[in-house]
Amino acid sequence: MINKFFASAEAALSDVPDGATVMLGGFGNAGMPVELIDALIARGAKGLTIVNNNAGNADHGLAALIGAGRVRKIICSFPRQADSWHFDKAYRSGQLELELVPQGTLAERIRAAGAGIGAFYTPTAFGTDLAKGKETRRIGDRDYVLEYPIHADYALIKAERGDRWGNLTYRKTARQFGPIMAAAARCTVVQVRETVELGEIDPEVVVTPGIFVHRIVRIAPMRKVA
Repeated sequence: MINKFFASAEAALSDVPDGATVMLGGFGNAGMPVELIDALIARGAKGLTIVNNNAGNADHGLAALIGAGRVRKIICSFPRQADSWHFDKAYRSGQLELELVPQGTLAERIRAAGAGIGAFYTPTAFGTDLAKGKETRRIGDRDYVLEYPIHADYALIKAERGDRWGNLTYRKTARQFGPIMAAAARCTVVQVRETVELGEIDPEVVVTPGIFVHRIVRIAPMRKVA
């Protein structure tokens, strides 16, 4: 019987090795799998390459992972914000390598990995420092830069509902990078707000099918104290 439910986030991430490439869902704090990241910190894996839209906010989630000294390299679009002090400190001290990728290109490089695309041309970044050292080509009347897919060992994402086969739905804009990251990783670990029985999710509303999901952990939302 296929059952992808795990009892805890720690159990679901117990085999993450040093040096792994890990994609983290989330656009800022929206959709960030904070509890999975906390479990990754507890796991103790170091020398990680992280793929995310930004480089963390304040002292939680990805920022906490960077602050703990576990990240060797980050591939992202928006590394610096008013509250990105953990990234700033690590980068300025030479402890953290940055690969800056335009957001649309980042999304397409991740999608290309899941779709089995070997490489693609994009006009974005042509003629800028971000294109230095990369192959370029003129197609028609435009110049393009050759970009390669980003594959990952693990993808940690957040969804709204999931069944034991791994079929997922998301909550509104918290979806963002989740579906393409799930397809681009060898092992996709998902935290969900609610687990449901098979058949409770209408197949027409499944966003990420279970074939791309390997482990699911239910993280109950915190109750507000009156």
